[in-house]
Amino acid sequence: MTTIDLNADLGEGYGPWTMGDDAAMLDVVSSANVACGGHASDPETMFRTLELAKARGVVTGAHPSYPDLAGFGRRRLPMPPAEIERFVAAQVGALIGVAALVGQPIAYVKPHGALANVAADEAPVAAAIVRAVRAIDPGLAVLAISGTVLERLARDAGVSVFSEVFADRGYAPAGTLVPRGTPGAMIADEGAAAARLFGFLDSGLMPTVGGDPVALAVDSVCIHGDSPHAVAMARHLRAAFVDRGIAIAPFLPR
Repeated sequence: MTTIDLNADLGEGYGPWTMGDDAAMLDVVSSANVACGGHASDPETMFRTLELAKARGVVTGAHPSYPDLAGFGRRRLPMPPAEIERFVAAQVGALIGVAALVGQPIAYVKPHGALANVAADEAPVAAAIVRAVRAIDPGLAVLAISGTVLERLARDAGVSVFSEVFADRGYAPAGTLVPRGTPGAMIADEGAAAARLFGFLDSGLMPTVGGDPVALAVDSVCIHGDSPHAVAMARHLRAAFVDRGIAIAPFLPR
């Protein structure tokens, strides 16, 4: 491996309220998943985030979620696939519209929170996301959690798909993320996160909570931008990659 992409979920504010330090994160990451109104963000927040990304040469993608501002998109909502297809299209389309004002292309789509977790396991939800992406722009890529149904269905549909692993989240033996709020779900220590990540990169096997390691592929490593340790972890990981002779570069061209 000579290059790796670092991505973060950014633009997760609303009006004057912001979560995390987007400017600092955009100095470190190579790809930014920008919230587009489902779990956070509004037109002004989208615009500001996209401007910051453009100024730093960071590739941007859309980060749609269940329409759940109150729950930050982390609650599963009982919605049929047709409605999921429509709200994904609406959110991605909104970000593309604002991005046109900035002159910053939207290159890919990465589902957020509960939507990503459901699409990891359930084919109807994953297929709805893929249909929405293809209908908006067949040239859009999908950034999917490695080893999931969404990854497989996007690839089967002819969509460019890239595999993601998480630096700061624990994995269950099935290869899914440990649910937030349960032991081992979050990794706050950047040294521990780096050791686990590089062990995975060397072996192809991701350690899990309470089980055997699981084989995963990786094109991009995510660091959650809303956590208190996000900037410190991102800087630590970037420096650790550089020390190993691995350059930080987006998984899609600028």
